[in-house]
Amino acid sequence: MQSAIDVSLSEAAARHINKIVAASKDGAQMVRLEVLGGGCSGYQYRFGFNAVFNVDEDVIIERDGAKLVVDKTSLPLLQGSEIDYGESLMEAGFQVRNPNATSSCGCGSSFAI
Repeated sequence: MQSAIDVSLSEAAARHINKIVAASKDGAQMVRLEVLGGGCSGYQYRFGFNAVFNVDEDVIIERDGAKLVVDKTSLPLLQGSEIDYGESLMEAGFQVRNPNATSSCGCGSSFAI
């Protein structure tokens, strides 16, 4: 039995996903989030565009019409996380607020569990 999906999108993240999908010229219909081994702290987040959903390997997190695809291998590392989007004078991008991360590096895309 599969456990409940406990990953959410903030309103800002959903709004930004809808904006970039609407502007996509290559048919991307959603954003994909993967957790990969590597980075400064052991794991790293990777965001990308996606037009394909694999029903056996992926789950979709939706909010306000925005779709975020996460593969089932990455999902346990993201349980309880909120995906947000923020802009500042120095940078703009998606941010993962992951309660499972015990540490992270300064870049914000690498973490340890």
